[in-house]
Amino acid sequence: METTFFLKGAAIGFAIAAPVGPIGVLCIRRSLSDGMLKGFTAGLGAATADAAYGCVAGFGLTAVSGFLVEHRTWLGLIGGVFLCYLGIRTFFSAPAQASASRDSGFASVYGSTFLLTLANPSTILSFAAVFSALGLGISADYLGAGALVLGVFLGSALWWLALSGGVGLLRSRMTPAWMRAINRVSGAVLLAFGICALCRSLG
Repeated sequence: METTFFLKGAAIGFAIAAPVGPIGVLCIRRSLSDGMLKGFTAGLGAATADAAYGCVAGFGLTAVSGFLVEHRTWLGLIGGVFLCYLGIRTFFSAPAQASASRDSGFASVYGSTFLLTLANPSTILSFAAVFSALGLGISADYLGAGALVLGVFLGSALWWLALSGGVGLLRSRMTPAWMRAINRVSGAVLLAFGICALCRSLG
């Protein structure tokens, strides 16, 4: 039974991570500017947050989910402001040079995407809806719930590995002019996501 829960969790984690949103844009840009490993590290931050929300849904932690939903406005505002900041910084940043020192360590890259994903409480609603639709309300079955959460994490991580690896292969072909254009586009997209998050929270 645990294997079934694990496989379902992996499929859910992969499917929820796959749509390209602000975290996807961050992962793509990080893979291009700093290499596949930094891009994958950014993705792992998002995968960890997905697993945390999957844990809340899988173990039936209603108090935690209730708190997150109750404070979703403030969380959305924080996430929106952070996205706007990232968008503006990315838009005006110079193209990364291969010989330049990296301005962000792995812990910073991981932590920023982890917190940004946590600041989106709609993620837990997505997990709760999917778990309910698939009949995965298993708060009493802790082994099954643990297998499910592990599957969510690994499924999400698999998507980020595929994305960062695929984008990383293109890195050697990127000229400074291309990287400058990518920074402009990525920054504008992140800023748009941030403004949408702020409007949704204030609406």
